[in-house]
Amino acid sequence: MSVKVFFNVLLIGLLCLQCSAQDQPTKNATKVVVEPTLIQPPLVVAAERTKLYLPSLSEKRVGIVANHSSMLNQTHLVDSLVALGINVEKVFSPEHGFRGKADAGEKVSSDIDKKTGLTIVSLYGKNKKPTPEQLNDIDVMVFDIQDVGARFYTYISTLHYVMEACAEKNIPLLVLDRPNPNGHYVDGPVLEDEFKSFVGMHKVPIVHGMTVGEYSEMINSEGWLANGIKCNLTVIKVLNYTHSTYYKLPIKPSPNLPNMSSIYLYPSLCLFEGTPISVGRGTASPFQVLGHPTIKSDRFSFTPTSMEGAKSPKLVNKKCMGYNLSEFGNDYMKKNSHINLFWLIDIYKNYPNKEDFFNGSFNRLAGTDKLQTQLKSGISEKEIYNSWKPGIKKFKETRKKYLLYPDFE
Repeated sequence: MSVKVFFNVLLIGLLCLQCSAQDQPTKNATKVVVEPTLIQPPLVVAAERTKLYLPSLSEKRVGIVANHSSMLNQTHLVDSLVALGINVEKVFSPEHGFRGKADAGEKVSSDIDKKTGLTIVSLYGKNKKPTPEQLNDIDVMVFDIQDVGARFYTYISTLHYVMEACAEKNIPLLVLDRPNPNGHYVDGPVLEDEFKSFVGMHKVPIVHGMTVGEYSEMINSEGWLANGIKCNLTVIKVLNYTHSTYYKLPIKPSPNLPNMSSIYLYPSLCLFEGTPISVGRGTASPFQVLGHPTIKSDRFSFTPTSMEGAKSPKLVNKKCMGYNLSEFGNDYMKKNSHINLFWLIDIYKNYPNKEDFFNGSFNRLAGTDKLQTQLKSGISEKEIYNSWKPGIKKFKETRKKYLLYPDFE
């Protein structure tokens, strides 16, 4: 018998002995069942995929629409591109400013970035759309901002105006995509034309379930830009992302969305911005608590104070009674795939002066006057949800044409 044959026979014998031993019951043995595990490949945001877009910026005069969330690993995208020798001409900043510290609705002025010396052009306030003069020295524009997937979150409104301005000047726009933390569902009333504003420019539900890259494709191809003009648009995709992928934002996208709990609750609680109820601006838990001095409750209380990102919060220095929803928000993605109306219905029902409950911005946030009418009439949560279904179904048909990633359904 050759040595090779000998070792083959020996190996087969050892394997047989091992299998035989495994088949024999062992006294006091514990059966261990090992379930297969699915290893999720690492998610890579578009800003980190530099090989895909740096050639498009080389030897060009570059404009960048960015804020504090525009990070490339541990460095800001603007700083990274400057260090790589890219000719960044100027930065355009959305609501909350380039460093992301301004209050919601606070006027943001143009400035000079102290670190790079670059001109920062504010796109919030009177100048929401880049002017032709502001684009005269730009050959290509880059858009890289972390969104949270709600219609009234104004970064997608800024995106619209940037696309429109670039289209009118024939400037290519490069969108560096990022995950949508609320991209796992679609819900809410679809915006009606008469309620268009900067907190809702497009006929989409409150929660649209799209990334910024997908949304830009929809704006462009659906003819939503002025006069149906088309933008020369390129989207750099996120690697290994699906609409069911859990993504914990590495940096808060705006001052009053400090954690994932607030981000998940935001689509449900932002409607309260159109009422006298505080959503916790001026506390350590914005968009995680609800309250008002007139609410009769001994469960929870908080007192808004002036602070960075909430210099003049609603009901400042007044003790508010109400709800603490922070723990509920932590598991929101796992347990919920819809806007929660329970708190809105409950608080409206118990608010003493109903004539003063809704202010002028409520219908703009809802995108319709029907929700206010439904709440006043006292119909059930289920009936309200059912009234949204036809609009959501129609929107989903449009939405699926522009999805760049596997959907949640």
